[in-house]
Amino acid sequence: MLRRVVLRFARDRKANVAIIFALMMVPTVFLLGMTLDYTLALRKREQLNAAADAAAIAAVRPAMLTQTDTAVVKSTAEAVFAAKANLPGLSAVPTPTVTVTDSGLARTITVSYTAESINNFPGVLGKQTWQVAGSATARASSAPNMNFYLLLDDSPSMALAATQTDIDNMILATKNQPTYAKNCAFACHEAHPNNANPSSTNKDNLTVARANNVTLRIDLVTNAVKQLMVGPWSCPQSGVSGGVMQCMSALNNTTYKAAIYTFDYALNTIQTLTTPTTAGTKIANIQLLTVDHQNCPVLDSKGNCIYTTDYGTDISKGLTNLNAAMPDPGTGTNQSGDTPQEVVFLVTDGVEDKLIPKTGGSCDPNATYALPTANSTTLRCQQPLNTTVCDTIKKRNIRIAILYTEYLQLSDSWYTTRISQFNNPSSSTGTIAKRLQSCASPGLYASVQNGGDISAALTNLFLKVASSTASLVQ
Repeated sequence: MLRRVVLRFARDRKANVAIIFALMMVPTVFLLGMTLDYTLALRKREQLNAAADAAAIAAVRPAMLTQTDTAVVKSTAEAVFAAKANLPGLSAVPTPTVTVTDSGLARTITVSYTAESINNFPGVLGKQTWQVAGSATARASSAPNMNFYLLLDDSPSMALAATQTDIDNMILATKNQPTYAKNCAFACHEAHPNNANPSSTNKDNLTVARANNVTLRIDLVTNAVKQLMVGPWSCPQSGVSGGVMQCMSALNNTTYKAAIYTFDYALNTIQTLTTPTTAGTKIANIQLLTVDHQNCPVLDSKGNCIYTTDYGTDISKGLTNLNAAMPDPGTGTNQSGDTPQEVVFLVTDGVEDKLIPKTGGSCDPNATYALPTANSTTLRCQQPLNTTVCDTIKKRNIRIAILYTEYLQLSDSWYTTRISQFNNPSSSTGTIAKRLQSCASPGLYASVQNGGDISAALTNLFLKVASSTASLVQ
């Protein structure tokens, strides 16, 4: 009888679901509670990680990079973290650990934390809080003290009218000039036009350009330099007067100095290294190369032409002589004994037109021969820049920034037989452009086409050199 009752009970399946449900309630409640508290803890960690990111970035802002007291840097990061880490659901506002590592101009900040997220089911999990931890690392370099050496092309090619409208107006304005200067878009500066003293009927093309308000490329370059050193320029920091250099110096809390040189067949000193404001007072001295008369850039002591051919653009010589005048660069910190970084700003159309010895000298292998002879011992080369001198300068850790005022593609016979092979398929992509881009330091090359905004291009190039940025590493 008893055996039959037991077997019947074992075979009976009624109410099994209730029993199984009762047995599963315990792990189900445990898992749900753990999942909820774990999810809430993860959300808290995301919020705290964001607070750590903000704290690390705050400690490498430009204003903080000038702060040499690490205690001040740490307290700044701690204050930013505390303001953003005061979250509900934590047992306490966590105190971060801030590590400051300086190496020259570079600063690395690491903000790490450990916090306790309060559990909603402490009885289920067997503990009151769930521990979360994280960290953030930011790195930035402070803007260095820098010396800027502006090397500006003042050769006859910079006398080209600045825009197509200016070109058209210049051609119209020169329709009554002598044959060699007639219907010309270039405003060459000749002391004795038509090989005679200037007069009301014997004007050089520069005089014609000025009388007709024709803007030349040299004018755009001059205006660009004014914007850098004189202004006006809208500075985001109030109370700063002057141009871009003064503004960025104030924003970055750095010291900038500037020098101005021009080059044609030689290097010309407009202003040696000084403050941007002082250098700005000499901008009016940036002038086109003056030649005596057609095919006569230089006279001897008796007033006779030394070379009987046009020339006057020796970029290599300008860079070589400037390199000799520049000191070895430092790292640009304010540490005792350190010196500023050195930067060359070259503004040119990229085509050399210079004399070389017939014996022992050579033009670019792609130059078109026969090139004009200057006299019995010299040869005239028209060619893109040879970048050897650029490599010499960059090996000294001097950076080179280049603004290429693109060489205009012309249709006259001189251009098509001597220059066009260096300027194809376009002025932006030909050999002239490629050589200048190779000469420039990485990221410090810009070009502007005829009629483009040279002031904006030169300013943007300067900002690339002068700006410092902060980035999250982790």
